[in-house]
Amino acid sequence: MVAKKHISGDRMKKTYMKISEEGKSLIKKFEGCELKAYKCPAGKWTIGFGHVKNVKEGDEWSQSHAEHMLDVELEEYEGYINDMVDMQLNQNQFDALVAWIYNLGPSNFRTSTLRKKLTPETISEVPYEIKRWNKANGKTLDGLIRRREAESLLFQKKAWEHI
Repeated sequence: MVAKKHISGDRMKKTYMKISEEGKSLIKKFEGCELKAYKCPAGKWTIGFGHVKNVKEGDEWSQSHAEHMLDVELEEYEGYINDMVDMQLNQNQFDALVAWIYNLGPSNFRTSTLRKKLTPETISEVPYEIKRWNKANGKTLDGLIRRREAESLLFQKKAWEHI
């Protein structure tokens, strides 16, 4: 789903994008859904589909609340990509980047080489940059290798579901 976004000055108008069901499916597949708070590999209390904000030990959610919170959070993460990427993306590219930033956060994206590669001249290098982010607390994790491969494939509009 897209809507026009007004950008002032002499910059081109860009379309404000929303994540598709395919992008949401990727996030759900790799985050999983836990209805009781647990510590993720990065050591953060987590619940639902990777929700970490204000989570504490002993928290419990219903499935419907987890689904609702994912939708709420995705609006925030869509905004980061819409605001920090100047070029117009296609739906697959946008979905992959929302999934990436949902997992890693806006600070990592803001300062990343990945973000710098989001230009018409260097966009072909983005799938490689996505795959570089496969560590938690300095340790390479098989789950992150698979997730980054799936995000990379989605970015390229290739099948990722088998990963």
